[in-house]
Parts: sequence; C-alpha cells; structure tokens
Amino acid sequence: MEDVTQHKILEGQLLQAQKLESIGQLASGIAHEINTPIQYVSGNLSFLKDAFAHIRDVLTRYNEAARLLSQTVAPELCQELLPSPGELEELTALLAEVPGSIDDSLDGVDRVANIVGAMKRFSHPDLTAKHLVDVNKAVESILTITRNEWKYNADLKLDLAPSKPMIFCVPGDFNQAVLNVVVNAAHAMSEKYRGQNQRGVLSVRTATEGHNVAVSVSDTGGGIPEDIRTRIFDPFFTTKEVGKGTGQGLAIVHSVLARHNGTVEFESVPGQGTTFTLWFPTGEEIVQ
Repeated sequence: MEDVTQHKILEGQLLQAQKLESIGQLASGIAHEINTPIQYVSGNLSFLKDAFAHIRDVLTRYNEAARLLSQTVAPELCQELLPSPGELEELTALLAEVPGSIDDSLDGVDRVANIVGAMKRFSHPDLTAKHLVDVNKAVESILTITRNEWKYNADLKLDLAPSKPMIFCVPGDFNQAVLNVVVNAAHAMSEKYRGQNQRGVLSVRTATEGHNVAVSVSDTGGGIPEDIRTRIFDPFFTTKEVGKGTGQGLAIVHSVLARHNGTVEFESVPGQGTTFTLWFPTGEEIVQ
C-alpha cells in the first residue's frame, strides 16, 4: 500500500497553476485589445465635452444679443433670429442634459479602463518569479476583478494602510490567495441574503504590524460551523453544492501562505460572519 494523498494534492495544485497561467495570458491579451478603443472613446468624449462647452457659451451670448437687439433695433427682423418658445424649451433642456450625459459616458469609460488595468495587473504572466508587490494596489485590482461576485449582495468597506506596504512574493500566488478569500466571503453573503431585502458588508483591510503585512477580509455571512472549522483548509473539502466548489480554495490559500513563510488565521461567529487574515512577511524572500 502507498499513500498517494500528497501526490494527488500536488497534481491538483499544478493543474490549478496551469489553468491560472492560461487564464492570465488570455485576460492580459483581452485587456490589451480593449485598452486601445477605450482610449479612442475617452479622447473623443473629452473633446466633445470641451467643444459642447464652447458651443453652449456661443449660443448663450447669441440668444442674449438677439433678445437685446429685438428690443431696440429692427424688432421684426430680430424676431426671426430668436427661437420659438418650443425651440427655446428644447434648447434649454439639451444645454442642461448633454453635459451630464457626456460626464456619465466618461465615468463609464473610466470604469472600463480601471477594469482593464486591473486585469492586466492581475494576469501577471510570470507565476514563479518573485517580485516586490504593492499590497494596496494588488488588493484594489482583486476587488475590481471580483466585483461581480459581491456587488449584488454586499457593500464594500475598504481600509488600506497609508504606509503602502510592500512584500516580496510571487504575484500570482498572492493574487490567488486573496481572491479565494474574497470570493468565499462573497459566496457566504450571497447564501445568507439571497431573496432578502438586505445587504451585507465586505470589509477589506491592509495593515503593517512589525515585520508583517496583514490582509484581512471580513464578511457578514452565516459564519463557519464549529464542527467543520478543523477541516476548512483540507484539500477537496467543501460545504458548497455539487458544481459550485472544488474544495481547493482555502487549501491553496494555506499552501501559498506556507510557501511565503506566512500564516492564515480566521475568526467566525455563527450567524454573524467570518474574518480571514493573511499574514505575509515584509521584504523576505520565499523559502522554497
């Protein structure tokens, strides 16, 4: 008899890494392709905003001049220059609404650009090399990427360390660990608040304490039952229904923190929520 459990775990992690690398390369390519037309649209909208502001100023001065002339010189001729009451009402509405529409469009373009930027940062093609990573920027990118997971059931409360903590790590590993915890938090609140007229709170915090950087992710979901807390980091253990989870998420988190000489802790209150805290050493190389 031979125990192949560890071998199977390593196989699963290797397969997961290969999938992530393929997805990362695809996402990076898509982000690059989207970025160019978005820049065109953003540039044109900015031009239209400035151009419309000039047109509005000219129209305002023109209408005021025509009104004054109609009261003094050749009123019957100037009357033809003035808009009818219906035209004036429509023009006033356009002058009021068009700038807002352009601003909304620019805001939408900025959001797309932010998502594209987050995809490019998240899909780092080198999953094995160690780099200095800005924890705050990485967390912001992860929250942008995962927004579709939590935006329907929770509001975000973000508290980033003003010291802008840096860690020396494998970016892909860091991204995957934090992403897994955020997605788990989102799913916990989705299950609790589904069908209710109520929303949860996703709290994400970064902090530097001594020679360590902490990334904390809190949710207001249903919490973790006492009887399964010793098993949540076990590979392939999941409480989700078939097809919704593989049981690899927290196992990967634990594995990533172990490779980085870090630790993962959690606190949970049934019915109230859970907090996971990932501790990474500051400026230390990974011990393979």
